[in-house]
Amino acid sequence: MNTYIDIGINLTNKQFCNEHDEIINRALDQGVDHMILTGTSVRGSKESARIAEEYPDILFSTAGIHPHDAKSLTDQSIRELKNLLEQDHVISVGECGLDFDRDFSPRPIQEKCYKAQLELAIEVNKPLFLHERAAFKRLNEITDEYISQLPEAAVHCFTGTLDEAKIYLDKGFYLGFTGAISDERRFKHLEEVIRYVPLDRMMIETDAPFMLPKNMPRIQNRRNEPSFLPYVAQTIARLKRIEISEVADETTETARQFFRI
Repeated sequence: MNTYIDIGINLTNKQFCNEHDEIINRALDQGVDHMILTGTSVRGSKESARIAEEYPDILFSTAGIHPHDAKSLTDQSIRELKNLLEQDHVISVGECGLDFDRDFSPRPIQEKCYKAQLELAIEVNKPLFLHERAAFKRLNEITDEYISQLPEAAVHCFTGTLDEAKIYLDKGFYLGFTGAISDERRFKHLEEVIRYVPLDRMMIETDAPFMLPKNMPRIQNRRNEPSFLPYVAQTIARLKRIEISEVADETTETARQFFRI
């Protein structure tokens, strides 16, 4: 059986309430041997770390403040994230970045929160898990101020253009891909991105319960979960015209190296 690492799941989401064992076991049955829980606020990062601790060597977590939650930033926030990141199973700073698509937090606050987390990643020397929506230019302007000091970085749930992908790759960044790559109506342009990006610079994720792959059989439950990760790999294999086993092997090894698992 192929083995995979899901680099981004939202297991604290209320859609997964009281189902953690079932969700994780279904994923393990499909070869998803490791899953990384995404922290999107101080509170959510603490909860993700707590859940991950209950499943050693299977679950890991990130610690960060999503741009939507940037308005929750306080003088204590970065200190609390740093404390979480001192734990071995909390392996990445984020999800952090900028989201000018929805603007749930004011843009100046988003930028302040992002800069604080870039500085945190440099301090703790753990990789970055980045979010960017409709903010490509400004995110890169800010990132470039720190680029010479930054640890590794991955742009999670990448749905940008080929030109944007090339700029991220030129910075040495990695790209995370979800079921969006199988959505030929909304994200047809990602086909050329997938064909271009080297296999050793991409990782795969479900972003569950969101981003349900379009290439899976029709089911009643439209909630995504980590057991569906092979459908993301299947789409990459089809677009690159390679075996799915190669996608599984390469993306798993890349994720192991990136997150130091």
